[in-house]
Amino acid sequence: MSTPQFTVTSETAGAILGALRKHVQDLPWSAARKHMEGRRISVNGILCVDEGRRVVAGDVIELRHQPLPPPPRDDDVRILHLDEHLVVVDKPAGMLSLRHPGDVKWRQERKDLQPSLEECLHRLIPRRRIASSPQTNHELLAVHRIDRETSGILVFARTETTQRGLIDQFAAHSAVRKYLCVIPGKLPAQTIESYQIRDRGDGLRGSSDRPADGQRMVTHIRSLRQLGDYSELECRLETGRTNQIRIHLAEKSHPICGDVKYRGPLGQPPVADLSQAPRLALHATQLGFIHPVTQEVHEYQLPWPKDIQGLIRRLSTARAEGPVSSRVKGRQGQP
Repeated sequence: MSTPQFTVTSETAGAILGALRKHVQDLPWSAARKHMEGRRISVNGILCVDEGRRVVAGDVIELRHQPLPPPPRDDDVRILHLDEHLVVVDKPAGMLSLRHPGDVKWRQERKDLQPSLEECLHRLIPRRRIASSPQTNHELLAVHRIDRETSGILVFARTETTQRGLIDQFAAHSAVRKYLCVIPGKLPAQTIESYQIRDRGDGLRGSSDRPADGQRMVTHIRSLRQLGDYSELECRLETGRTNQIRIHLAEKSHPICGDVKYRGPLGQPPVADLSQAPRLALHATQLGFIHPVTQEVHEYQLPWPKDIQGLIRRLSTARAEGPVSSRVKGRQGQP
């Protein structure tokens, strides 16, 4: 049974339940709220439990048949390294790295429905002892972000000096950032370069080949292994624009498994996702940098989380049902 999906338009954008009711005729408010309370509504593949959540053109609302897992919380966050200058963490999928500046003044009760990684760390860091630190420092400063749907390694600075030092490394492309993903079909090793545009014409970010149109995006990809009709890729970021890997692979007609938002090039039929991935199969697997204060080399690497490990086992052992190219055309579950 396919999951009903609805792509938000400029006419249906707004508060989540109101937008859903515009797509589902005769859906009473009480029924819409019951779906939300039952954890059966997702936006862009992520559980939504906040009636105040606003959706915009290009967002994908799904009505799930079974409840989704509860939102990730403090216990789902793992600190990999902590000192008085920075903190390196393993972010779970489904958690915002940082809350949007316009949402910072939300009531605490609303924030607690789906806490951000930054908010979790403000509670977790005081529980950790830093033997080398004579004073407590709870400041967290952004260096980079990971998409809400993506799992993996992220670093926050704890001082402005460290923040500047890390950002400089990212800008100079000397920091190592590698991701794993699963896609349908095969792609040869290559470098994808384009310029990001904020709206490609349907509310989604996209690419242009003209430098004047936006910021440069460069992704280096290589295939790691074949998984039946699918492939596991390593993607090394040279630049780190919003949704960069997802955009580049979708525009190659090999959208990441579990990505409900970026499903192919603009103007072409969306590529159907037959993988049954539990969520976006994208993971920040490796991060390397020079500590701006101690000058020590820091290298971190994490394997796939268990949910995507299960997907990979299933895809690897699944009996091939014919060429992927003959089975992935069209959109399933779309209005």
